[in-house]
Amino acid sequence: MEHSLQTGLRLKKKLVVTNSHTATAYGSGTLDVFATPAMIALMEQTAMLSVEDSLPHNLTTVGTEICVQHLRPSALNSKLYCESLLTEINGRELNFEVKVWNKDHIVGKGTHTRFIVDIERFMAKIEH
Repeated sequence: MEHSLQTGLRLKKKLVVTNSHTATAYGSGTLDVFATPAMIALMEQTAMLSVEDSLPHNLTTVGTEICVQHLRPSALNSKLYCESLLTEINGRELNFEVKVWNKDHIVGKGTHTRFIVDIERFMAKIEH
């Protein structure tokens, strides 16, 4: 699998917390605050997007592991930033450090692992 990935690759994304990002909307809690599943989705998306332009069109990445801490609550309309850093490449395995913060504090942090897969071969393995 040919690619041009190198460790140190970073991507930063901004997100404004809306009703669709709340614990109430996700069903993971009863409060209208930024949901942990929404934070995890933001971290995974940031990592995925950081490497997609370095892969041929027949390859993509899939998330296989995430270990995060959600450290602070965030209200509706909060501006959050997420950054992923590609820290290690082991063949098809990609390891990232991920973090989310607001203007003053770290909201969440952790690690995320993704694997490079051939899209056609991967989808052929899916049971219908």
